[in-house]
Amino acid sequence: MGQQVKVPTVGESISEVTLANWLKKDGEVVKMDEVIAELESDKATFELTAPQAGILKIIKQKGDVVPIGTVICEIADSSITSAAASQPKTTTSIATPTNPSKPMQTGTIKEMKVPAVGESITEVTISTWLKKDGDFVKLDEIIAEVESDKATFELPAEANGTLRIVAKEKTTLPIGGLICKIEVTEGGAPTVTPTPTAQATTVQPSTTTSYASGTPSPAAAKILDEKNIPATQVSGSGVGGRITKEDAIKAQPSTKESKPAPVLAPPVITSGGTRNERREKMTSLRKTIARRLVAVKNETAMLTTFNEVDMKPVMDLRSKYKDQFKEKYGVGLGFMSFFTKAICAALKDFPAVNASIDKDEIIYHDYCDISIAVSTPRGLVVPVIRNAESLTMAQIESEVVRLATKGRDGKLSIEEMTGGTFSITNGGVFGSMLSTPIINPPQAAILGMHNIVERPIAIKGEVVVRPIMYLALSYDHRIIDGRESVSFLVRVKEMLEDPGRLILGV
Repeated sequence: MGQQVKVPTVGESISEVTLANWLKKDGEVVKMDEVIAELESDKATFELTAPQAGILKIIKQKGDVVPIGTVICEIADSSITSAAASQPKTTTSIATPTNPSKPMQTGTIKEMKVPAVGESITEVTISTWLKKDGDFVKLDEIIAEVESDKATFELPAEANGTLRIVAKEKTTLPIGGLICKIEVTEGGAPTVTPTPTAQATTVQPSTTTSYASGTPSPAAAKILDEKNIPATQVSGSGVGGRITKEDAIKAQPSTKESKPAPVLAPPVITSGGTRNERREKMTSLRKTIARRLVAVKNETAMLTTFNEVDMKPVMDLRSKYKDQFKEKYGVGLGFMSFFTKAICAALKDFPAVNASIDKDEIIYHDYCDISIAVSTPRGLVVPVIRNAESLTMAQIESEVVRLATKGRDGKLSIEEMTGGTFSITNGGVFGSMLSTPIINPPQAAILGMHNIVERPIAIKGEVVVRPIMYLALSYDHRIIDGRESVSFLVRVKEMLEDPGRLILGV
């Protein structure tokens, strides 16, 4: 009695698949784990492997739509395989005895699903596959990078064996969604030796490509039928030119009556410049940033107040002691520590600026968790310096460097990005002169730093040139009144223009 091969579960929302192509013929000898067919859903194409060696008996034909769990073929047992293997065509390369020291398939399939990576995270995106489909992977070896709207995580292999990728790169999956499968193996990595059978297998994909080109997926075929659009009029963007669901949605019926094209004047630019366009799918992080920024504008009464700071006292103090500071603490003395210390002192005097709204209650924080905005290739992230009011300037500078480096490398943890009672953003490093920063909810305020420019100002009746920075404080008017916002910003200005007050605490 042969072993029945059923349609495997390929995704939580997928209830049926289409038998896209048979890579082996009826009655042909197949080896264990050899790819024998391709299954296609409305989301992706999957390979079906033989669970044992034997003779293939096809039950379902190419093009059939088959529910999950349905038997599509049978594979005869090993005794029949041995008889077939004695034929001249399949020579000793297949019938060689098994070396116990080499890896052996156990027959177990390990399904790897999206793990829970945080309470508020419901979906992730497969950022990068570090291993290819069919590669041998070891237990706990990093095989992929998974990206959420808050951080990037490394995905380790859960067993030794052959990797079978289910979710391609840039695919967004819910928590618990199937990422890949590992065909569990005992022993080390397999040694691949070229055989006539292997060479024949490598030629096979050309047949798959020719079949897929211009062929709609089940979901795409249904949409095209409803629109009464022939598949020959639609170009496919899927694997091998297959028509996907998105292609069918975008397809438009061609007009039956074609009007003569009007005679137009030749274009002004006939050569030289290009008009190329490029589309890229938004990352989970970018989509979350966009959603949160729009929500802030709609759900808060946000206003911005401005002031200017004479940076000469801070710059003079920094120039005088930066070498000694670097030598003693091993970190550079930047402007961020001065601003953080000034802000923490001002937050104690104006606690509403350090508060947040929770439904119909205002939460006042007796500590200062300062969020620092960091620009990364993946988008803006805001890691948090915990209890900044109790840190020294050297500790603040060290934390800024550590968090900024991890942010740009995509290694920030959820804990390092959660919370925060007040935010600082420094657009001045990119040359910004003035801006209105957007609040980072549920916080009530954010301070925007800008570039330092020498400007003429009047001091004691005389015009002098000083390095001036514009400051912007955006705040939620539901919690913070105008008097408090202006007074807070003035207090920060006073402490920066007289840094001795930061040391004396006055």
